[in-house]
Amino acid sequence: MSRKLIQIFSMLIVLLLFAQCTKKLGEMKTTSNANKATSANALLQEWTGPYNGVPPFDKVQISDFKPAFEAAMHEKNMEINAITRVRSMPDFENTIEALEKAGRTYKRVEAIYEIWKSNMSSPELNTVVSELEPKLAAFRDSVYQNLELFRRIEQVYQSPQMKHLTPEQQRVTWRYYTNFVLAGAKLNESDKAKVAVINQKLASIFSTFSQHLLSDEGDKYLALNSEKELDGMPSDFKEAAAEEATSKNLKNTWVIANTRSSIEPFLTYATDRNLREKAWNMFVKRGDNNDANDNKALITEILLLRAERAKLLGYATHAHWRLADKMAKTPENAMKLLESVWTPAVERVKEEVRDMQAIADKEGAGIKIAPWDYRFYAEKVRKAKYDLDQDEVKQYMQLDKMREAIFFVADKLFDLQFVQVHDVPVFHPDVSVYKVLNKNSGKQIGLWYFDPYARKGKRSGAWMTAYREQEKLSGNVTTIVSNNCNFIKGKPGEPVLISWDDAETLFHEFGHALHGLNSDVTYPLLSGTNTATDYVEFPSQVLERWLSTPEVLNKFALHYKTGKPLPKELLAKIENSSKFNQGFATVEYLASALVDMKLHLAGAKRIDPAVFEKETLDAYHMPAEIVMRHRMPQFAHIFADDGYSAGYYSYLWSDVLSSDAYEAFTEAGGPYDKTVAKRLHDYVFSVGGTMDEAEAYRKFRGHDPNPDALMRSRGFVPEKK
Repeated sequence: MSRKLIQIFSMLIVLLLFAQCTKKLGEMKTTSNANKATSANALLQEWTGPYNGVPPFDKVQISDFKPAFEAAMHEKNMEINAITRVRSMPDFENTIEALEKAGRTYKRVEAIYEIWKSNMSSPELNTVVSELEPKLAAFRDSVYQNLELFRRIEQVYQSPQMKHLTPEQQRVTWRYYTNFVLAGAKLNESDKAKVAVINQKLASIFSTFSQHLLSDEGDKYLALNSEKELDGMPSDFKEAAAEEATSKNLKNTWVIANTRSSIEPFLTYATDRNLREKAWNMFVKRGDNNDANDNKALITEILLLRAERAKLLGYATHAHWRLADKMAKTPENAMKLLESVWTPAVERVKEEVRDMQAIADKEGAGIKIAPWDYRFYAEKVRKAKYDLDQDEVKQYMQLDKMREAIFFVADKLFDLQFVQVHDVPVFHPDVSVYKVLNKNSGKQIGLWYFDPYARKGKRSGAWMTAYREQEKLSGNVTTIVSNNCNFIKGKPGEPVLISWDDAETLFHEFGHALHGLNSDVTYPLLSGTNTATDYVEFPSQVLERWLSTPEVLNKFALHYKTGKPLPKELLAKIENSSKFNQGFATVEYLASALVDMKLHLAGAKRIDPAVFEKETLDAYHMPAEIVMRHRMPQFAHIFADDGYSAGYYSYLWSDVLSSDAYEAFTEAGGPYDKTVAKRLHDYVFSVGGTMDEAEAYRKFRGHDPNPDALMRSRGFVPEKK
């Protein structure tokens, strides 16, 4: 080789090495920038600070959600790959426990993301949500459809080792196996791909449905320009309506917001029938106005996709798929319960309407009771029959005192103590935080966040959320739970008064929180409220019953001006009227539950929501004076995600349990009987999903639930003698 060629060759090698070094430096720089971006993203960090770590709500940026999820999904994938690459035979430790430890970063990111979706919605967030939801659905499917991972789970589930595991280990193994099978882990690759596409489409539609509903609730309202239009309304409601107008920069105006917490009081007290009708129409037409926020076409598409998915998964209908691992087991069992209560409930409605019509006729109103009259005239009947004025009761229902009341019940039943703290960040100034201690040991068991007030960007209703699940697998991990409500915030410094129904809602949601706070399990998949949907409402519904106990009312139902306790005469009236209007409450709920189940038993039939709703209710002879509690275009329980789809029956199923469970107290030493309370703790509130739900109930009660208890609690059959 000539000297010249050697020089050229050497120069090429130098240039090649230089290019490689430059590329390597570029890669290092890119990696460094990525690491820097990751380290700056608060969503990806371990939760630090007091109380075993708390969410960094003060550092959340909406722009962080997408990169945080990308990093968290990558991390979880690496952890799952590590599980599937283990060469030794699958066993509980290297497969099930390893899975329970995987995805911790993903859980933290998801927790904050869900909080923002429910409580801090905005156009900027909606854009991010619309982009993320299909990707998150695809990621979940990639886990459930991982064949190597499922084979390992299946081998553990079917191995001789299973019978040597502890009952809780057996239960968590069964739960993983069942979840994977129900998600399609046994399908062929072609059908898996089809299910994944359906799930991504549904995730996108669910997001749109929720955003439409939130827009209708936030953007539509009833503006009143004269105080006379508020005739009949309590003073605190008028003040709240004025505050709502101020928040919208409206002067000399009162605003009735398009949320249940505003509409129901207006329908109960407003004397102007035309305005009641307007308010009622605005509320029941959410998502059903043939405009940009209309949800009817989305419902049709959701139902078709669900039917197609159920068929791919090997089930007759979506309802059969959803109930496969629930207490009811089959849609037929759920329908049997719903229909058994429907007839006596409708008969009670007929009695209620007759009583209301009689008053309207006596007053010379010249009307036939319509849906926007029901609450207004029911209140008149209540006064006439029981001499009970709900507005009078409301004067004793201060929100702060009712919060103290739920703490009192938690102490008496479960020895829990709540202490407010101010050293943790919150996602909104309205939120308060309490550390929760075992009163006897002083040991911290968790944190409780309370977000009580309605505001723009917050979804309607009331709910409980677990920010972090209790577990022992990774040390003593304490839970973080929240309760979120939509009470109307009054003037600064003045007590917020809530209705009796609102107080029951507060107790209900706090029951869910106590379910999480009392949890004492090893594995997070089984922690707290991670039970069947037709069982998870049982702890919350049973707790509602403590609101009416004399111990609570005498101590915490204090008049907001005088501070005096609820008079004995008024307490007696409340007790006497406890089963009043149960026809309305039951039929309103049952109509939604029946339509939900019928929708999801219809299979692949293309459904027009308006036609289906009318025809189904007509077939059941739905009273004309009532509408579904959640009409289809606003039925977020079943169309904002899959959670309660074909599952709204769960509230009645759980109420059979709660009615029978409370009788265990009344049969013993009363609502605060320590022996019964301990059984309630040991077999219901502390065990999460570690036991079969029916078995857990039998251990608490000593027998299966008696459905007659439900009928007694609603006044449809006589009380026990």
